[in-house]
Amino acid sequence: MKAEIYAILEGPVDTNPRARAFNVFMMSLIVLNVTAIILETVPTLRAAYGPLFDRFELISIAIFTAEYIARLWSATSDPRYAESLRGRVRYALTPLALIDLLAIAPFFLALLFPLHLSITRSLRFVRLMRLFKLTRYATPLQTLGSVLRDRRDQLIICLFIVLILLLFTSSTVYLVENQAQPEVFSSIPASMWWGVATLTTVGYGDVYPITPLGRVMGGIIAILGVGIFALPAGILASGFADELDRQRTKRTQICPHCGQAFEDHT
Repeated sequence: MKAEIYAILEGPVDTNPRARAFNVFMMSLIVLNVTAIILETVPTLRAAYGPLFDRFELISIAIFTAEYIARLWSATSDPRYAESLRGRVRYALTPLALIDLLAIAPFFLALLFPLHLSITRSLRFVRLMRLFKLTRYATPLQTLGSVLRDRRDQLIICLFIVLILLLFTSSTVYLVENQAQPEVFSSIPASMWWGVATLTTVGYGDVYPITPLGRVMGGIIAILGVGIFALPAGILASGFADELDRQRTKRTQICPHCGQAFEDHT
């Protein structure tokens, strides 16, 4: 039974109809949960359908809790977590298992401990963590996670370049504009708001240089911002292309009848 439950919870959806049905059910439940969390913030809807929201929350908590317990119980079917206690602890500390725990933790914290109303309301919004549970069931989100992991070094370099450029531009515009607008560009940290708005080409217009040199700098920095933020887009596009090629190659190497890789038959 443990192996069958593990196959439903963690099995490949392409070859396991029960795993596919379970994934579709859980994705639908998560989307409905997030929708309910959003709608119940509308006062009129909360006043009219408050008991319905509460009952749906209890049903969802029961399902998510049962799923979490079932995953912990069946985790030992995976060779990586084969040890009865230590294996389950190691599984519970994996990112996806922690997301599953955070999805149900606010309910039990509010139930077990009397908390201030403001803290209780904050915990209710932590329920939006359930949205991240979709990464377990939705293949596109899994693809995105793989791309981010594979390209994390390049993305970190891009982020580092952006931070250096932000510090440089904020410091320079402070030196140029401080005397002309001491209340606006009062310090380098205050100038960073303009730097962020300009580098991202958002340009809110609430803070802007008025000196000729400052305006020239603003134009140059805006152009640099376009180029800087094009770098991560290119990295992610290349990563998505490589990941899709890997997935396409992997699908062609799997037997459509038994779901095993062809090399496993030899």
